[in-house]
Amino acid sequence: MFYTYVLKSTVAEKSYVGFTHDLERRIREHNSGKHSYTKRYAPWLLIYKETYKTVGEARKREVYFKSRSGRRFLKNIWEIV
Repeated sequence: MFYTYVLKSTVAEKSYVGFTHDLERRIREHNSGKHSYTKRYAPWLLIYKETYKTVGEARKREVYFKSRSGRRFLKNIWEIV
């Protein structure tokens, strides 16, 4: 399984969108400072995820979330969280 996920910083008004096959490991990496962008705004909370059977489907959804219409979709989620 592959996951498209959205993280929200607990210290700044920042978000991060990505995809992976191991969601728990990936979130640990973001919170431990292994990645330059996410290191600056850690800690991160998982606010949304979707599951896919193929890496192509997960990547396509990630690209959507990074688009204007995808950001609008995510903004509605942030208002709920």
